[in-house]
Amino acid sequence: MQPFYVHPLPYFADPTVFFSAIRSAPGAVLFDSGRPTSQRGRYDLMSAWPIRSYQPCQDEPAEVFAERLRSALRGLERGQSDEILPFTGGLMGYLSYEFGRAIMGLPPDNNEQIPTARIGLYSWALVSDHEARQSRLIFNPAVKHQERQSIISLFQSDILNKKEEFFTLHAQFAPTIDYDCYKNAISSIQDYIAAGDCYQVNFTQRFSTCHSGSPWSAYLTLRKNCATHFGGYINLGQHNAIMSFSPERFIRCCNGSVETRPIKGTMPRGQTPAEEKHFADRLLKSEKDKSENLMIVDLLRNDIGKNCKFGSVSVPELFSIESYPNVHHLVSTVRGELADDRDPLNLLFDAFPGGSITGAPKKRAMEIIDELEVSERSIYCGSMFYIDVDGHMDSSITIRSLLASGGTISCWGGGGIVVESTAVSEYQESVTKIQNLLACLENYFLQLPA
Repeated sequence: MQPFYVHPLPYFADPTVFFSAIRSAPGAVLFDSGRPTSQRGRYDLMSAWPIRSYQPCQDEPAEVFAERLRSALRGLERGQSDEILPFTGGLMGYLSYEFGRAIMGLPPDNNEQIPTARIGLYSWALVSDHEARQSRLIFNPAVKHQERQSIISLFQSDILNKKEEFFTLHAQFAPTIDYDCYKNAISSIQDYIAAGDCYQVNFTQRFSTCHSGSPWSAYLTLRKNCATHFGGYINLGQHNAIMSFSPERFIRCCNGSVETRPIKGTMPRGQTPAEEKHFADRLLKSEKDKSENLMIVDLLRNDIGKNCKFGSVSVPELFSIESYPNVHHLVSTVRGELADDRDPLNLLFDAFPGGSITGAPKKRAMEIIDELEVSERSIYCGSMFYIDVDGHMDSSITIRSLLASGGTISCWGGGGIVVESTAVSEYQESVTKIQNLLACLENYFLQLPA
């Protein structure tokens, strides 16, 4: 095996310094740990110009699509290194919630704004390691010398000279349903729960408005105010983009160790230290929120257990508080060891979509979501992920995420509905979760009529 080629660059905690140089390139993708605002994530990864891109063919079974992706990975060389590198060439992209609907055998949605999945095969990445405080270009041995030098030159040029790009909103964000419709949907879900159809259903509403200009400007502004450690940006071309500020990991796999960290349970942040403690304590003592979280932990134990060694799945962390710019969340951790005859694609596809954003049992909850939600989820509750040639994978659940597509920018908010839920509190929670994103864009970019 040939060695990976690693080229050092100046270290920047903020990955947008580098990504600005490739933001408009075909297939440009950024996995953003939110530094320096957020301190939890270790790596930022970015790349562009994939060797080729993949999306599901019409009516193609998920396992057939997965095998095409495996074949693509096998086409890249496995190189040598004296250290564990987080990405050495491989797959980067997204799965939409609609891709999960197809996995579950639900009928296709003909209103899709973007392909149900788009995944590129990348031979290089710029990786910033915030623990080691170093930024480096990592090239798979498949990259030829001339191409390698061109990419190195690109990031050694005047990267600090950021050009302002035009972006504007033409109206405030508006919900796709009114409160009465929302209330009726919650009532219907609770009827299904009472009838024994399900235990919990995640119900979502979408907020949209029209925009003009480059979403990259919107992303730069949002991450200054709303950065999280599972953020990201994917250029979809023609001023279309995915902008994610997710706090939630979906599944991570490194050297066979598997981890998922479901979020279920929310309280607002306080204005004073006393209020902060009050809301955090309320969340820890909330039987409703702990019940929601525990149901999803059990679902995910089952989901990852399909591909983990028997007896290896455990829950080392249950009901921990994590705080974000606008909310406190209840977070748990589920871990396991990947079975010898399985790989990260098995793990990802067999657990998708994440149980924390569907409900339990998963398929019945998704059928109820199909019946009651009036607009498609698209990238919301999907996943951004990468898998390298050595089998390292990390993935997020794309909550707190926006899609700019065809002149419309959309954002979704939702929550898990259980028998104790009230429509008024659930409605407020769905708004609270994304209010900082919407308010930030409106404050900076709303074009008011003269």
